[in-house]
Amino acid sequence: MKKVWIVLGVVVLLVIMVAGTFISNYNSLVSYNESIDGAWAQVENQLQRRVDLIPNLVNTVKGYARHEKEIFTYVADARSKLLAAKTTDEKVKAANGLEGALGRLLAIAENYPQLKANENFIRLQDELAGTENRIAVERMRYNDIVKGYNILIRRFPSNIVAAMTGFQKKDVYFKAEEAAKEVPKVEF
Repeated sequence: MKKVWIVLGVVVLLVIMVAGTFISNYNSLVSYNESIDGAWAQVENQLQRRVDLIPNLVNTVKGYARHEKEIFTYVADARSKLLAAKTTDEKVKAANGLEGALGRLLAIAENYPQLKANENFIRLQDELAGTENRIAVERMRYNDIVKGYNILIRRFPSNIVAAMTGFQKKDVYFKAEEAAKEVPKVEF
């Protein structure tokens, strides 16, 4: 009879340990998932800030560079794509396209000394630079959280809990575009 109680006690202890491990891993997965959503919301806040600054920047540049219509259309299209994007993947691609458009716009501004000296343009350019820095920080935080989550769902025993409860790997990371990897030429 004593052996039965010992065996029963061991079984109950094992069940409690397994249940505790399951609950702990599940709660970690839920926490990471919510952290990913929160980090993505911060990225979107900064992307929206950038989108809100663009019309002012474009209008300031338009006053000086009236014949550069192609870039204004390109920036407007890129901005529209970001505003229309629904999924995280679409938003990442649209944000990268907008970065390229803004780079082209600022490159054109370099050709207009009066524009570069304009107080509104300088202020907008500083705002945009600050926003770009904020976006970079939020992207890094988002990528770090996604990485931690992806590691967690691949580790044992979390991988079992993730498979049982439907948690899936997140594949959306912010990465540098191929064109951004090229070192720019500086000539004097």
